[in-house]
Amino acid sequence: MSEKPKAIIVEDEIRSRELLEDLVAANCPEIEVVGSAGGIEEALLLIRKHNPQILFLDIELQTGTGFEILQQLTGLSPAVIFTTAYDHYAIRAIKFSAADYLLKPIDIDELKEALTKVLNRNQENQEQLTASLLHNLNQLQHNRHPTLTLSLANELEFVPLSQIIRIEAAGAYSTFHLTDGRKIMVSKNLKEYELLLANHQFMRIHNSHIINLNEIRRMLKTDGGYAVMSDGFPAMISPKKKEEFIRLMNNRNL
Repeated sequence: MSEKPKAIIVEDEIRSRELLEDLVAANCPEIEVVGSAGGIEEALLLIRKHNPQILFLDIELQTGTGFEILQQLTGLSPAVIFTTAYDHYAIRAIKFSAADYLLKPIDIDELKEALTKVLNRNQENQEQLTASLLHNLNQLQHNRHPTLTLSLANELEFVPLSQIIRIEAAGAYSTFHLTDGRKIMVSKNLKEYELLLANHQFMRIHNSHIINLNEIRRMLKTDGGYAVMSDGFPAMISPKKKEEFIRLMNNRNL
């Protein structure tokens, strides 16, 4: 009989820690919680002792942040599921990196989904994802453009925002058109990227397109308006978006 994947919970509130442990035990019996910690030093000792496959990590701890723990895990790279009651800049870094997180109060279905994702991720991808996360956190803290992590079937693709020309809707999927001519399709819809990229010189100008404002080469006024992108594609501008588009174009960082 194979050994169960081991998990450690890092959470400074005792009740939240016990609740999450109970939720995992009741709904994810294939996972074994081997310990829990309330602070950074205690967490590091536990992680180094047990080398868990999964780490539930609260972002805000009384002794620091969960990111400080990750920065000290030399040679270890557990699959991390962040837990937080706050939707702030740290969540943006997590989303850019395609990392997994749970907002409190934790939903059981979301817990199961997050565990399924991390258990199916290979070790190499997990190490790359953690490195991408720490990079993006640093970039966002210093108001720089982060790298967007795209989850594909068998790999992770790390794409600098400056290399994205446009993102095109394809039903429940999105296709990224890059400056090097490549196209990458991912199984997420445009809405997720619309909110994520809004403060990084991107705009959703139509139901079918999010564009990089710095990759526009000219605007056509025919048929309501088109933004001609650096790859030559004329992206239609929705009449409802035209005023906002012109305003952003006048204020964009060139």
